[in-house]
Amino acid sequence: FVVFVLCCNVFLISVISGSTLGPKVTDKVYFDISIGDSPVGRITIGLFGSTVPLTASNFKTLCTHDLGFGYKSSIFHRVIPGFMIQGGDFTNFDGTGGQSIYGNKFDDENFKLKHDRKGLLSMANAGKNTNGSQFFITVAPTPWLNNKHVVFGIVLDGYDVVEKIEKNPTGPRDKPKLEVKIVDSGVLPLDQPFNVDYD
Repeated sequence: FVVFVLCCNVFLISVISGSTLGPKVTDKVYFDISIGDSPVGRITIGLFGSTVPLTASNFKTLCTHDLGFGYKSSIFHRVIPGFMIQGGDFTNFDGTGGQSIYGNKFDDENFKLKHDRKGLLSMANAGKNTNGSQFFITVAPTPWLNNKHVVFGIVLDGYDVVEKIEKNPTGPRDKPKLEVKIVDSGVLPLDQPFNVDYD
């Protein structure tokens, strides 16, 4: 019975021999964040490309800006303390826009992973099969979203930055009073895929 543990800010990512393994992280991406023009740090996210490959690929590509559009210079337009922080609308910046790499919208890939902890990355939508580019990161378990939104990643490092975004005061429509901006985004090297302890 061998345990390798990597401490990543808040979460413990474990690879356990002889145990049931959680989702596999196949890619790492990042957001460099500013609040009110002041840099506040980096959020590093692991994507579950083995479980939800289409959804993970969409997010990864939007992080790279390889198609000429994506998350760089977009904002977190909606923040609800105790629930989630939402971003990804890089066309209208208000929750009404965005687009996927597959076209305007794409179908829900599956609902295998559940909203059972903070730090999960999930697709925002306007109903069944309306995924685009908008996403949210949970700041608490949100089980009522199970089977309605596709979970496809987890915060590996920088959850303190998520907390800073959550604590930023908001106004009407849960919009942050100080702009929360994704100053830069991209892909980080990953030596090999690994499973998270997701029990």
